[in-house]
Amino acid sequence: MNAHDLRNLFLLAAIWGGSFLFMSVAVSDFGAWPLMLIRVGVAALALWAVIWWQKKWDSLCQFWRPIAFVGVVNAAIPFTLYAYAAHYLPTGTMAVINAMTPLFGALIARIWLHEHLSLSRFIGLIIGFSGIIFLVYEKLFFADHHQSLAVLASIIATFSYGIAASFSTKYLKGADSIAVTTGSLTSATLCILPFAVWYWPTTPISATSWGAALALALLCTSVAYVIFYRLIATIGGAKSVTVTFLVPPFGIIWGVLLLGETFGLNELLSTAFVLLGTLLATGFLQSRLSK
Repeated sequence: MNAHDLRNLFLLAAIWGGSFLFMSVAVSDFGAWPLMLIRVGVAALALWAVIWWQKKWDSLCQFWRPIAFVGVVNAAIPFTLYAYAAHYLPTGTMAVINAMTPLFGALIARIWLHEHLSLSRFIGLIIGFSGIIFLVYEKLFFADHHQSLAVLASIIATFSYGIAASFSTKYLKGADSIAVTTGSLTSATLCILPFAVWYWPTTPISATSWGAALALALLCTSVAYVIFYRLIATIGGAKSVTVTFLVPPFGIIWGVLLLGETFGLNELLSTAFVLLGTLLATGFLQSRLSK
């Protein structure tokens, strides 16, 4: 992985670090299905304008079947599961469970794509995941069955992300990242639409919730997924999903800067483990040491 790809990885993590915050703020007013319709629907509309402007119809038409499938497993299913979980789990807990995605991604890529998993990458995965656990280990044990179901939903979401990453690597090589993002979000919109209409809230929705929902759609979805699919095209699916190791530390940073939350020694050490694990898991540190 070169320096440009690593910068994109950190940028994506910074954006996605705020997604759980926006989701937690808005889900109480919208509900899971309507909020996810806003997320994928608004993002898809914004990107269709880009498709029209850049005239990228060919790639979208050529790969429409795999793109449609990716929309289901990489957006409709995991987004809705996380929105459900946001009713019952803290933002940090959802972020730490989301950090299991690289582990699932690497294992699925090893089994399905026969992708080589070197010892250093495997150690990086373990270090990064251990750092995440250390970050919020006190929040991983629940007596409430609603929270247990929310944890299960979040784990299924990470597994779905892992499938999508390997599927994209196998079937979407050469596809334009804008086309993939637009088509997949359109597919997700069509899947979510009937449920969102059925569960649309009858009570007024606050301006704060609308703002959080739009930020979730435009920044954390349309912009973020363009970056994500570009990373998949350049470094592969298993390495791309290691971005989730960096999401919880960025969530802490936004909490400190925007919400006045505390940042202690525990968070500092956890962040160091996460960063080290990410550098090893992506192969970036090994490539630098070998030069």
